[in-house]
Amino acid sequence: MDIKSGAIFFDILYPQIFILGVGMLILIVGNYMKSRGFIATLAVIGLVAGLLLSLEQWENPQSGFFGMVQVDNTAIFFYVIFITAGILTILMSRSYLVTLGIERFEYYALILFSTAGMMTMASSSDLVVIFLGLEIMSVPLYVLAGFARHDIQSNEAGIKYFIMGAFATGFLVYGIALIYGASGTTDLRRIMADFSFLASHAPVLTYSGAVLILIGFAFKVAAVPFHMWVPDVYQGAPTPVTGYFSVAPKAAGFAALMRIFLYGFADMESLTLILYVMAVLTMTVGNIMALLQSNIKRMLAYSSIAHAGYILVGLTAGGEGALSSILYYLAAYMFFNLGAFAVVTLMDSRAGSTADIGEINGMADKYPYLAAVFALFMFALAGFPPTAGFFGKFYIFSEAVKGGFVWLTIIAVMNSFVSVYYYLRPVVAAYFGPAEKEFSPVAYRPGIIAVLLITALGTVALGFFPGYVLEISRMCMFPFM
Repeated sequence: MDIKSGAIFFDILYPQIFILGVGMLILIVGNYMKSRGFIATLAVIGLVAGLLLSLEQWENPQSGFFGMVQVDNTAIFFYVIFITAGILTILMSRSYLVTLGIERFEYYALILFSTAGMMTMASSSDLVVIFLGLEIMSVPLYVLAGFARHDIQSNEAGIKYFIMGAFATGFLVYGIALIYGASGTTDLRRIMADFSFLASHAPVLTYSGAVLILIGFAFKVAAVPFHMWVPDVYQGAPTPVTGYFSVAPKAAGFAALMRIFLYGFADMESLTLILYVMAVLTMTVGNIMALLQSNIKRMLAYSSIAHAGYILVGLTAGGEGALSSILYYLAAYMFFNLGAFAVVTLMDSRAGSTADIGEINGMADKYPYLAAVFALFMFALAGFPPTAGFFGKFYIFSEAVKGGFVWLTIIAVMNSFVSVYYYLRPVVAAYFGPAEKEFSPVAYRPGIIAVLLITALGTVALGFFPGYVLEISRMCMFPFM
């Protein structure tokens, strides 16, 4: 570890600082700029610059702020996911926002601020700093959920997300307080070193605090039974925002979970059983509820719950192989899930759209290429080979089997088979569904076309060449593992 660990050096935070700076610049100049396209471009440039600054830190682990910030390969991998998701969200957003008449410059600043918060979460080994990053991430998300101010569903989404987010934060802060009461520190390195002593001398505080922290982050990753907010928030929020919710905050939640429970509380024996039960419930409830949905945004909401369950399988298995598999899965999920939401954004931009699956009927006849990429994303979500979704599940399930969790793997595979039905429903509707009226035209814009191309290529590339990305993810072990 770098000698900076005992001092305050801001250079390890340059990516976050630059992104925050661009976000503040947008807030300052936004009122004076008539061109919202320029503001969107500026936001993308800020994220791209932040991405380049992040990649410069690859293979150069550093620690600063007295060990509270640890920029290692794992943090950089998550940086890439967060920033890429932000870029793709902005690119798919503009035409949608203009069409609905809700474009404001604050939208782009909020995405930048939220991204910086996620990066803070992924690079901290201190519970208080992780909480700080969580709040920087969450507050802009509450606003984004209710960004369509004149839409009652969007208002409802913003209020529900805020209330449930505050509720989850209460669990998290109380858990951190209990851990501090037991150990006298919030530093995960010291908690890990002293865990046996804490568990024997202050078991109630230690285990209660760990469980409350787990519950707080279970809300953020939408794990059952802390998932109730997801369907309504995903349906009511603007569609590009929903896509962003389904990828970036979920990845940030898992980044924090891995930091805390694969490191600080790694010796907590009962953790495996808790994660096991949570994984089974999350997969099963997510998939069963998705079967019952006729609205595609609600269907993808429950789908995201199910995918959180698959990732929890990897967390249950634990170990270096499981960590690298989770990282691969999150990278692949970003591409095909955001691609699916890009198609839904196009559909939802049409006048009078309710994002119902029946509205997809006849897509293949009028827009064959759009139907083809949509089918690709649905196949990847279902885990069909040779897409990235297949290899993501394959790697996680393989690690679970290696760890001795055979029955958990069987349950996960069965859930994956169940998901095939509801993922194929939109595909069947696009190619074979009888159109009750003429398929409404969609408006292609350069941004949305770029998103469709990038996500489709990413889904295919990670499927045909999974070894390259998996090898990169294997370079992302925490320095303490």
